[in-house]
Amino acid sequence: MQRHFTIIIFLCLIFKTSAQTHTNLYQKIIDSVYEKNPEMIGVLVHIESPKISWSYAKGFDGKNSKQNLNVQQPLLIASTTKTFMAATILRLAEKGKLNINQNIKNLITETSKIQLTKAGYNLDSITIHHLLSHTSGIRDYVDEDYFTFINENKKHQWTRTEQVERAAKLGQPLGKPGTLFRYADINYVLLSEVIEHFMKESFYTSVRKLLKFKENHLNNTWFIQLEKQPENTLPLVNQYWSHFNWNIKDLNPSWDLYGGGGLASNVEDMARFYQLLFTGKIIKNKDILKLMSRDVPPDFTTNYCLGIRKIKVEDIIGYNHGGGLGTDATYFPELNTTISIASVEADKRNVALQMRDVLVKRLKKEM
Repeated sequence: MQRHFTIIIFLCLIFKTSAQTHTNLYQKIIDSVYEKNPEMIGVLVHIESPKISWSYAKGFDGKNSKQNLNVQQPLLIASTTKTFMAATILRLAEKGKLNINQNIKNLITETSKIQLTKAGYNLDSITIHHLLSHTSGIRDYVDEDYFTFINENKKHQWTRTEQVERAAKLGQPLGKPGTLFRYADINYVLLSEVIEHFMKESFYTSVRKLLKFKENHLNNTWFIQLEKQPENTLPLVNQYWSHFNWNIKDLNPSWDLYGGGGLASNVEDMARFYQLLFTGKIIKNKDILKLMSRDVPPDFTTNYCLGIRKIKVEDIIGYNHGGGLGTDATYFPELNTTISIASVEADKRNVALQMRDVLVKRLKKEM
């Protein structure tokens, strides 16, 4: 009996030492790339799989700050929000409340309907699927003039109606729905109205309910400004965007709030969500979940599906979405692993992705 107990302790020590060796290697990967790119200010990363749950932060909490990052700090995840929105729509499809191929004419607000119809859009021919896949042909409200206005009016309180109206006033449709791909936040802003049509409550409340934030322990994830920051969460990371010389906290977050962006989260919650989503723990109907990663359509020169991009790292397929403020999350089915990562400096998201790719190489060797 004593011998068996000794063997068990020995094996546990070996496993613990092996796990520590792996995580030390992950840390060295992050440290090595960061030290060559200190202008990214700081980076936060989380790896989630059945065998690994590892978080790490390197660098500082904001430009010119000497405060070290805490890996549990939330930050604005910008367009990574779109995966959450798409999953919410597909949950409604799973519950039988909608068909993603139905048109949006009577699913958006009357104000949006009037504005878009006046602009020449045939809402009978634009479907939920077109919005999810950015193939609606609707012009985006986000353009160079939009960023110029934000820069000059940092505290402006944007409304969803104002953003839809701006999109409608920018000109004729880009093309016939389903015939072109044009990534545009307006599509996901309209999806927030579709969610409200079916759920009869605010879209952000529905996202929380349908994706089961509480049950899935997404305790550091919420829609900024629209919801109260959850108790016991740390202060937001002081994100920076050098292209505009913006400290993101100086901006009214309503500029990127109503579905195209808007979520605050930390890297652990992002990774957990992706891992749960793509392993069938959130959308349990396999046929509906497959829609998320199906090419739309296969002859388009794009890798965008439904609220997700299909990428390859080391010949390993990944399901991914990034955010313009420096965030990214990717699930790799072959590895059954999610890596979420965030650069404090938005313009250095590409460096964060380099870190992700090196981590993937390491994880592949460990298989």
